[in-house]
Amino acid sequence: MTMLVLLRLTVGWHFYTEGIEKYSSGNWTATPFFANAKGPFAEHYRGLVWDNEGKIRLDRERVDQEWKYLWALVSDHYKFDGKQNRQAQDAYKSALQQYDWAIEEHANDLEEYELGKERQAKMDRDPVRSGVSSLSGQRETIRKEWNSKGAGAMDEIEKIWKNYSSSLLAIATPEQIATHSDFKPTLPRSARIDTSVIDAMVPYFDIAVGLCLLFGLFTPVAALAAAGFLASVFLSQYPPTSGPGSTYYQLIEAMACLVLAGTGAGRFAGLDYFLHLIVRKFCGPEPAEA
Repeated sequence: MTMLVLLRLTVGWHFYTEGIEKYSSGNWTATPFFANAKGPFAEHYRGLVWDNEGKIRLDRERVDQEWKYLWALVSDHYKFDGKQNRQAQDAYKSALQQYDWAIEEHANDLEEYELGKERQAKMDRDPVRSGVSSLSGQRETIRKEWNSKGAGAMDEIEKIWKNYSSSLLAIATPEQIATHSDFKPTLPRSARIDTSVIDAMVPYFDIAVGLCLLFGLFTPVAALAAAGFLASVFLSQYPPTSGPGSTYYQLIEAMACLVLAGTGAGRFAGLDYFLHLIVRKFCGPEPAEA
């Protein structure tokens, strides 16, 4: 019982502190981890990265629509007057000029990036390259080179987008903010679930799981959720390699979570003890073994 309590507290503290660290940083993102996924599930994980191939950021018409829509949302939320809307229009025009400059600055790389899409798609469909380790490694090298061609422009555009959002929010007066509360801009979804959603959820998930394990509350549910999360991390880098970046650590902790889920560890020095008493009180004693 003592060993199970210590294991539960250790795993719970790990999840809790990881969640607090992600939440406190304010800019934590799973993007680098998903973008560098490998193995048979790599394509799925890369697809979780927001606008992974730049279909939103590199589409000027789409960006123009999204920025106008954001302007309208902020203006409607804070009830901008005429002067404030003119300020917002100036911010919009400035952001669009910066966007055009970024596209022009990276024109050569973007041309290579677009040309490389078809080549990359052909390699992904080639079963030979996927089955032979040396050719698979070559494919990953080519993929990284291809991604690097578009990364400069897309990173630049993302910074412009964030600055534009900040400029719109800065127009609101303290009185408007106090009256209408803060407005939190969101990015347009590039998939049903992507890092724009995941990045916001994971810190709270880690904190919730950590607290449940620390207090021994709903331990089986929390431990199974933690095990599933850690298993997904392990699969994103499959097969794992040795070294500091190895996902064997996540696999080991996932197995520990399964032990916690299967042994009722929350009943020992945890709140699940009282939940168990309540269940027994209303559902009756467990039948005696024959």
